[in-house]
Amino acid sequence: MPSPACYRTDMKQKPVILSGVKPTGDMHIGNYFGALRQFVELANAGEHEVFIMVADYHALNFIQDKEEMKRLTRELAMSYIAAGLDPKKVAIFKQSDIAAHTELAWIFDTITTIPYLERAHAYKDAEAKGRETSVGTFNYPMLMAADILLYDTALVPVGQDQKQHIEYARDTAEKFNRIFGETFRLPKEYIMEEVATVPGIDGQKMSKSYGNIIRMFAPKEELAERVMSIVTDSSGERPEHVYAMHKLIRDEKELAAFYEVHKGKYKALKEALIDDLDAFLGPMRVRYETLRKDPRKIDAILRDGAKRAQKAADRKMEEVRRAIGVR
Repeated sequence: MPSPACYRTDMKQKPVILSGVKPTGDMHIGNYFGALRQFVELANAGEHEVFIMVADYHALNFIQDKEEMKRLTRELAMSYIAAGLDPKKVAIFKQSDIAAHTELAWIFDTITTIPYLERAHAYKDAEAKGRETSVGTFNYPMLMAADILLYDTALVPVGQDQKQHIEYARDTAEKFNRIFGETFRLPKEYIMEEVATVPGIDGQKMSKSYGNIIRMFAPKEELAERVMSIVTDSSGERPEHVYAMHKLIRDEKELAAFYEVHKGKYKALKEALIDDLDAFLGPMRVRYETLRKDPRKIDAILRDGAKRAQKAADRKMEEVRRAIGVR
């Protein structure tokens, strides 16, 4: 096993958590319960150094309009803060502000084979659907590996469906260490199983691509419209999709009793979910709208986060460059 000293130059530093989201559209409650809530809980615990990315270079595979990219990037940063991330405790930054992400991805490209990348879920899904695949989509696992390994990340909060990303990062770290000497720490995924998959209004995984989302900062009127659209099975006494969403914000023992009392009363149960969602999301919605009025504050937070991320990235890249012989 490598000496821990090869992973950190300052052993007083806390172990690192890194995660991020692509700025590709409105944040929804699936993003919150599947990822953001974990970010906030881990950051508030104070046991880790936390880096949270706006993954704008990953988003470039989907968003190819500069004004839309700027808008979505700022809105995602606002969402992070509105959800409870404190920029004084957490480095919130844009991936594109740290050039080392793409430099390290290229270095990883040189030791990665095409058959290995062909195993990636996104590539196989595109192939199965007969879509032409861009180099960016094909190669995104290496950029993601660079994102993770650049910060000596110990823990990566992800959804169950993203576990492969961490496996790619670990494989890449092991291969680099084998070829060039011990340089990278092997990260681990952090998955809260009970919220690994958040159901959408159609019962499938909540996803913008399915059009089945409930927006995180939606007003109550919109929440009501979306919740009332949740698919229910009239053969059962408990609407399972409604219950699955409800238990994310209510104690399950208390909730089970409430659903028993209202057995078969689907409208009443949906109305209760609307009220509970509005109460839960309301404070975040207020923070978000307040941040929207001061875009310069968001830009300043991103600049400050980039400075903090840059220090860590520079430290690691100097080690990497020496390992491969260009320093």
